[in-house]
Amino acid sequence: MSLTRHIPNAITLVNLFSGSIAAIFAVQGDLVMAATFVALGIFFDFFDGLAARLLDVKSELGLQLDSLADMVTSGLVPGIVMFQLFRQALPGAAAQSTDWTAGHDLMEWNFPALALLGLLVTLASGYRLAKFNIDERQTDSFIGLPTPANALLILSLPLILIFQPQPFLVDIILNPWFLAALTLFSCFMLNAEVPLFALKFSSWGFTENKVRYLFLIFCVVLLIFLQFAAIPLIIISYVVISMITNKNDDERLVERT
Repeated sequence: MSLTRHIPNAITLVNLFSGSIAAIFAVQGDLVMAATFVALGIFFDFFDGLAARLLDVKSELGLQLDSLADMVTSGLVPGIVMFQLFRQALPGAAAQSTDWTAGHDLMEWNFPALALLGLLVTLASGYRLAKFNIDERQTDSFIGLPTPANALLILSLPLILIFQPQPFLVDIILNPWFLAALTLFSCFMLNAEVPLFALKFSSWGFTENKVRYLFLIFCVVLLIFLQFAAIPLIIISYVVISMITNKNDDERLVERT
């Protein structure tokens, strides 16, 4: 039992390790590797809670550790990636150095200051994760966009630029106004009072997980046909399906009363 209770926390630490590696790649500008390790971290984040429930070893330590790991993997890294996208999109930014060498002036910046707007994603993620830990309403569902879903939304942008560089997609993604709007949308959705169904499974039965299974099938189909461009559509669909599901649940509740 003493060894078993550490298994979920060990999985969470692998998530944190993956996120830390992703942060290094993101700072270096290798956004493909950053996205790869974020995806790996989210994969382990999906299973740590499930392992805790299956082994019946849920703890307050595990809850706090999970949020700390998510802060790095799904909070810090997306903020850095958004910063890098801003740096590419802002006029004249490409001519600025991005290496580690300090300038002669102590206060000299080797990046456009407006690119720091991307870090608003990190701040909003931190606020959401702190609020999640004390919100007793979010046991079986989420209120506001979960940080892993938000991370996938942002990390999909450089993948689209690199692997699906359609001119109209490039023009949209590297538009500073689009990035600013997406940053604000991301910050709002992370903390909005919008109920969303959780994708973590407490069991594998189809009846109690029908919406989750159908949504996952829908995601697979979109990914097959649209590849990385499917990810923003998946996140939008996740929000829309959640709102429809919640509306139907409310209507059934009204009919019963």
